[in-house]
Amino acid sequence: MPFFSRLIFAIVAWFKILFDGEAAARMAAAAEGAPALPEAKKEEPKPAKSEPPPPPPTDAALQLLALLQREGRLVDFLEEDIAGAADADIGAAARVVHSGCRKALRAHVTLAPVRAEDEGAKVTLAEANPVEVKLTGNVAGKGPYSGVLRHRGWRATEIKLPTAVAGHDPRVVAQAEVEL
Repeated sequence: MPFFSRLIFAIVAWFKILFDGEAAARMAAAAEGAPALPEAKKEEPKPAKSEPPPPPPTDAALQLLALLQREGRLVDFLEEDIAGAADADIGAAARVVHSGCRKALRAHVTLAPVRAEDEGAKVTLAEANPVEVKLTGNVAGKGPYSGVLRHRGWRATEIKLPTAVAGHDPRVVAQAEVEL
């Protein structure tokens, strides 16, 4: 270190020792052989960034929609503007869509009713599980609830979807068709 640099450093150090007690203590310790600088703080490992959860998988839903389209042309029917169509034409198209979609649904999903009673039967529920039972009408307070079963509900007991092949894009619900 050049002379003038040391001179300036000595003047700065002198003022530091005079007016800063901590700096004076560190310099005194350094003069006795202790490290002049405090030990570097060990950084504690930062907790892993919590990434937002991935979006729920939609492949199975799209695959089922593709099956309903393939067998019953459901998407075509729903996307068609039927406002001006005759009821007879809509009914005829609905029969085709119903038949194909029913075939696809029964081939790939096994359904069972949520409630075993017949529709129209009087039922009493100790408590209503909102996942399985939707209460309608004059709903107030807590159970037990008594009412008439209007719909038995459906529960999927088994789903059998085809295994996707490599390169399959589930977002393509129906391929475009080009006649040559």
